[in-house]
Amino acid sequence: MPYFKYSVKDEEGKAIIDEAEARSKEALVELLRKQKFTIISVDEQKSIEVKQAKLARRIKLDDLVIFTRQLATMVEAGIPLVNVLDILSQQIEKKGFKAVIAKIRDDVETGSSFSQGLAKHPNIFSQLYINMVKAGESSGLLDEILNRVSTYLEKTAALQRKVKSAMVYPITVISIAIGITIFLLVKVVPTFKGIFDMLGGSLPLPTQILLSVSGFLQHWFILGFIGLIIFIVVMSRYIKTEQGALAFDTFMLKLPIFGNIIRKVSVAKFSRTLSTLVKSGVPILSSLEIVAKTSGNKVVEIAINNTKQSVREGKNLAEPLAKSTIFPPMVVRMIAVGEQAGELEKMLTKIADFYDEQVDAAVSGLTSLLEPLIIVFLGVVIGGIVLAIFLPIFKITEIIGH
Repeated sequence: MPYFKYSVKDEEGKAIIDEAEARSKEALVELLRKQKFTIISVDEQKSIEVKQAKLARRIKLDDLVIFTRQLATMVEAGIPLVNVLDILSQQIEKKGFKAVIAKIRDDVETGSSFSQGLAKHPNIFSQLYINMVKAGESSGLLDEILNRVSTYLEKTAALQRKVKSAMVYPITVISIAIGITIFLLVKVVPTFKGIFDMLGGSLPLPTQILLSVSGFLQHWFILGFIGLIIFIVVMSRYIKTEQGALAFDTFMLKLPIFGNIIRKVSVAKFSRTLSTLVKSGVPILSSLEIVAKTSGNKVVEIAINNTKQSVREGKNLAEPLAKSTIFPPMVVRMIAVGEQAGELEKMLTKIADFYDEQVDAAVSGLTSLLEPLIIVFLGVVIGGIVLAIFLPIFKITEIIGH
């Protein structure tokens, strides 16, 4: 249903600004008039889902980590949940997140369970978060479950930071290099072209190529830039489709070096998430469904869904995982041993810890490998442009010397 923001005055003349859902603007106006309000304005807003999606983008994982750790600490200390949520809603700095926690507090205060309050904000609190809290409420171990959620989120955030930190340096340097190169070709090289035309004579091949590229960029740069933007928009929309996401994730997994890191991150995330859910008492089929949805990779999601179907048919976890190309034999063997010994969650935690270390090592190795490659790239590109510019000048100097 459409979502409206309205401004009214009550019978005493007090101004009220609020929001509400209604079938139409006319239906809301009629309802407000029945309540004896004097209507000032009624404006249609974007849907709740869109608003929540925008809010979720502003709430970072680190915000959720801090909130959950503080929540777990205070619940463990014996403070009533409503009081805890009230305290946290007052001290959270981000207005949107503050409003969400205040709304959950109101829901809990009026008789809803904590998990039901969280479930009203699916763009902020994942299915994993909601189901674990629900399991904690059912078992009476909410404080312990919240500590597990906190630990899980902290490790997930740490893993994300490792991967992002490895990408920031090369992306920044390459972007700067491309910017400098375009500036030289569009602004600096044309200045020398005028000098070369005045001097006459044949130009060296590298200089001719450089001038051709410069001329092409001068005439087609804006059109090419617009084309690039259109391509990015089209591709981003395609990637959001089922088929596009599968094609993109398959391509990413096949990339040299980066594909291996993505695979290790996926295995670590799968193991950590499933371990946390199973340890918290969430049924295995529900756990696999949540893990699939939160995997962040369509290829991994399909592999986990196939595993869930096999488990539903009475098979173990290891067998269908072995058929996928995502999970290495070591992981499959360890899961099989964990199932046989009745300690699946412990074995999954060990796998997650191992692959966290593997990701750390791979990221460090990638950074060490990229640094010399970037230096060589910069030297070849910038040095090549400078050399192509000065070759005719060297040639003229040599002729004058003779």
